[in-house]
Amino acid sequence: DWLENGPELATEASVTANPAGDRFYTVWNQELEIEGILLTMFDPRNNLSHQVAAEARKYFPGKVFKTVIPRNVRLSEAPSHGLPAILYDIKSRGTEGYLSLAREILNGTES
Repeated sequence: DWLENGPELATEASVTANPAGDRFYTVWNQELEIEGILLTMFDPRNNLSHQVAAEARKYFPGKVFKTVIPRNVRLSEAPSHGLPAILYDIKSRGTEGYLSLAREILNGTES
């Protein structure tokens, strides 16, 4: 059931992530900083994906990575074959997204 409700859970998480994060900082590690927020399972044909992205950028300005990982069957198949996505299918859109994220982090370019 949780797989079918993934997009809805993502919407809920975007609303509740900040308070939980603040508690984590004050209780466990006051020097911990969020490097960035990654949008995953993004489907450009789905309005909910765009709404979640807009909410994340609104509530976390300057923290949402420009790279967005698309919803991709090849990414979900990789673990069942015992392989990371990059070895399972380096040319899949999902793998290309994670490689783009790596470049973005190394170059220090967040939106």
